[in-house]
Amino acid sequence: MRAFWIIFCKELRSFFLSPLAYVLMALFTGIAGFLFARTVESMQQKIMPRSLIFNLVGSGFFWMGFLILFPLITMRLFAEERKMGTLEGLFTAPVRTSEVVLGKFFATVVLYCVLILPMFLFFPIFKLVTGQSEAFHNGAFWGAFIGLMLVGTFNISIGVFASSVTQNQLIAAMLTFVGVMMHYMLGFLLYINALPESQWTAGLNYFSTIEHISTLSEGLIDTRPFVYYLSFSAVLLALTHHVLEYRKWKA
Repeated sequence: MRAFWIIFCKELRSFFLSPLAYVLMALFTGIAGFLFARTVESMQQKIMPRSLIFNLVGSGFFWMGFLILFPLITMRLFAEERKMGTLEGLFTAPVRTSEVVLGKFFATVVLYCVLILPMFLFFPIFKLVTGQSEAFHNGAFWGAFIGLMLVGTFNISIGVFASSVTQNQLIAAMLTFVGVMMHYMLGFLLYINALPESQWTAGLNYFSTIEHISTLSEGLIDTRPFVYYLSFSAVLLALTHHVLEYRKWKA
């Protein structure tokens, strides 16, 4: 357990001692702030049945800015270690592979939380300034937060796995981006020849990020997204563990 905390703290230090974390936070906050303002403007022009946060996180432009975070925060996790030759040294130390994987994974999850936190401050500040309760519907707010945390955890696990299979950070970033985009695009298959009450539609609903976020940001908390995202994250982390174990014994 001590090795886990050492790796966890080391990764956090490397994140926050580099300018990348602050640049990403500024860019994502700027994009989210712009979309927030546009959403407020749209809601002022016409009556919308949904809350402000539902309309924001349901925007395709929001997701384009959101998904680009994951290749950038995960591409260096193992790829850089392999390129610099420090991964082999880590394996020779009295550290379990699982501690290495989990330490890097949870450090990245903390970074991700810090990156998206400013966006969630928009809503209570807007309510405080305007007094409009629709900006801070409790169910929608916490549902959207839980949804983005679950999706983020899953996407980070994709990035961790991608970074473990190559020593090139650019390739790791490309693999991660393709992975998170393909998963996100599954939701659009619902609109292509989807038949109501069919097994095809039910299956796509289970895998659809769009449907999960729409449900959660309406304040409807369901256990299925928890099971789906956390179980698949565990599978990807297990695959990462096996990849690193193979490289460890091969070396």
